[in-house]
Amino acid sequence: MSVKIIQERLDGYEAKSFQEEEMALREITQEVALHTLYNTNFYKLAAFHGGTCLRVFYTLNRFSEDLDFALLHPDPDFNFNRYQDHLKDEFQAFGYDIEIIERKSLQIPVKSIFLKEDSIGKFLNLRYQNPDGRPKSIKIKLEIDTNPPKGAEVENKYYDFPINFAVTTHKLSSLFAGKIQALLSRTYTKGRDWYDFLWYAGRKTEINFDFITTGLNQTGPWAGQDIQVDKPWVLAQLKNKIKGINWDEAKNDVQRFLKPNELKSLELWTKDFFLTKLGNLE
Repeated sequence: MSVKIIQERLDGYEAKSFQEEEMALREITQEVALHTLYNTNFYKLAAFHGGTCLRVFYTLNRFSEDLDFALLHPDPDFNFNRYQDHLKDEFQAFGYDIEIIERKSLQIPVKSIFLKEDSIGKFLNLRYQNPDGRPKSIKIKLEIDTNPPKGAEVENKYYDFPINFAVTTHKLSSLFAGKIQALLSRTYTKGRDWYDFLWYAGRKTEINFDFITTGLNQTGPWAGQDIQVDKPWVLAQLKNKIKGINWDEAKNDVQRFLKPNELKSLELWTKDFFLTKLGNLE
């Protein structure tokens, strides 16, 4: 019965290509992982955030890769090991035979594991074969910040696949604050961040400035400078960032995460376009 639930979910995507089917499988597997963590009481310790959180709970219309979490209270001794057996058992009930791979992160407070499934084509009917002939493989990264900045606000959100469950998430104003911190701190161009920025700006989303302040003072180019962040400061810094972005690089990064009907909108991605969208926050 559980395998049937996964198959019906996949069929509902009506994927039109190998890439779309692969992304659908990744998203379905992410949702199973979120449900499985609920059954371990994981959300009493950690909150869900990031782009996948936006996709799941706010219908962000792009594919996403990782499941990002932050502890509610710092704990340098946190380890995913305590959840691994339960994750394997729960996934097995849905037909998965996952391998869990621990990853050593260069960011010491951030800990990661990968959930890898190499036999997904054996229990699901897939429409598209891998172009290189290899069996389809799904890999999902779970990442958690064990020393997160203070100030994030959280709430409970509810989801109904594969079974009804609840997830502790950052509130939308804190999600936007975390995204702005990433935009201002990254030393490389990540187009997915700027896609998400358009989503937030288009909705004139409120910003948790306390969360940005603690985050930027903790890590990144302003670490240890005791800066105080408010709206004029954020707008000025984002304006400077937008002026320095290579928008061709940004478009190249994000396009594989978009559905075909959105690709043409990337033609709009210029400095002037993003400065105009920044004006929504003023």
